[in-house]
Amino acid sequence: MTGLDALRSPLSFVQSSLPDVPHRDVLDAEEGWWKREGVAISNAIDRAGTPCLRMFDRLGKRVDEILYPCEYQTILRRGYRSGVVWRALEEKSLVPTYLLIYNISFHDPGICCPYTVSLGTAVPLAKYGSVELQVRFLSQLSRKDDSVWQGATWMTEIKGGSDLGAAVETIARPAGDCWLLTGDKYFASNVSAELAVVAARPEGAAAGVRGLALFLVPRYRNDGGLNYFVRRLKDKIGTRSVPTGEVELEDGEGYLLGSADSGIYLILEVLNLSRVANSVVSVALAQRATADALSYAEHRAAFGKRILDHPLLRNQFEHRLNALRSAFALAWDSVQLLNDVWMERPPYSDRYHLFRLVAHLAKYWTAEFAVDTAKWAMEVHGGLGVLAEYGAERWLREAMILAIWEGTSHRQILDGLEVMERKRAHKLLFRRLAEIAPSRELQDMELEVEQHLKLPPEEKEALAEPFFRRLAAFTAETLARKSR
Repeated sequence: MTGLDALRSPLSFVQSSLPDVPHRDVLDAEEGWWKREGVAISNAIDRAGTPCLRMFDRLGKRVDEILYPCEYQTILRRGYRSGVVWRALEEKSLVPTYLLIYNISFHDPGICCPYTVSLGTAVPLAKYGSVELQVRFLSQLSRKDDSVWQGATWMTEIKGGSDLGAAVETIARPAGDCWLLTGDKYFASNVSAELAVVAARPEGAAAGVRGLALFLVPRYRNDGGLNYFVRRLKDKIGTRSVPTGEVELEDGEGYLLGSADSGIYLILEVLNLSRVANSVVSVALAQRATADALSYAEHRAAFGKRILDHPLLRNQFEHRLNALRSAFALAWDSVQLLNDVWMERPPYSDRYHLFRLVAHLAKYWTAEFAVDTAKWAMEVHGGLGVLAEYGAERWLREAMILAIWEGTSHRQILDGLEVMERKRAHKLLFRRLAEIAPSRELQDMELEVEQHLKLPPEEKEALAEPFFRRLAAFTAETLARKSR
């Protein structure tokens, strides 16, 4: 049972799964702080310390200020100081960022939402922003102290986020050195951010996704007034500490990133940063739920012995550990591939399309795995698992968000099919796995993919989930062999 000991610490688990872990001192310090202080703060915020909206000051002026418990800022600012954003820009590598996200998510998955969307603001600004925009804003996002600015990524409107071409109704019209945006964003996470990247359609642009563009929108106008308004905050099942609101743009000042006709590529690049983060967070949450279940099973006795010593449950723990290693291998492969291609611009390389497929597989598989694991961990606790003071129910609440955020499982399946059909990305994937997978298993999986892609369109979509699930499981289990 010694292999289960790695479950108790995010850093220990990562070290048991990767041959080399950079910045171990930073990660170790982060984990130590969470154990000493962060966990208690996080639990209190989840139970009773969620943010609230103060729309007007005492003189009746519209301020739309988000009020937090002071302890929330202690947690939030620590991650920024540790380098969850600035290390990516300074070191030209996303590996330290996603290692920090994994470590922090083990303790509080929700707090990594602000980090992720701040990264999703900084990266397109660094890649596509003009020199003037970078001078004005990029240094604010990469500060190493508590004066750091936060970012946000606002794409979704009331019609949903899967069909952006039809759902985005926010209009942008040129106005001198900026654009003026008018429209509503329905799921605006980290709504108190100083900057946001926003999807909008330039006035007169084509319908569909090809007509979308990406804009950088500051919290305040050049004259100091509010640049957008917060209608209300959402009451959510999970990520309770992160303020998600409805945003009203009324001629809000924005700055075009990249060109007006390439916006959909920038938007998808931002989403891919978040999808990889979602995969990493999902595995960390699954590890935490399993670790809590292990701690409980070591102390709970039934029928004369610890429940951990009953063969059925012991076998389930061992199975969960192996499945966790597979899920981590898949998530981390998406990190490594993204780290190779994140500074590419369209037209993208074949390796970028390989990354896209692996990212869809990882986001789909790890999010579903997190939900299943959190549910199982509640069952290990029995009736006590539904009680808030035992914590198991929180991981299920948080996991339910992960299966939806930045594209539901259905979206990952359909987008994965698209990159296989149009870019033949599965060929690149199988080439990547050829040195690890048993040849017969690989041939069988290749045949299944090719047969599925030849189905009539409606049948191909209708039968896609079991096929995609098998491909994700095969990829995860194959990649895990490499780390054994």
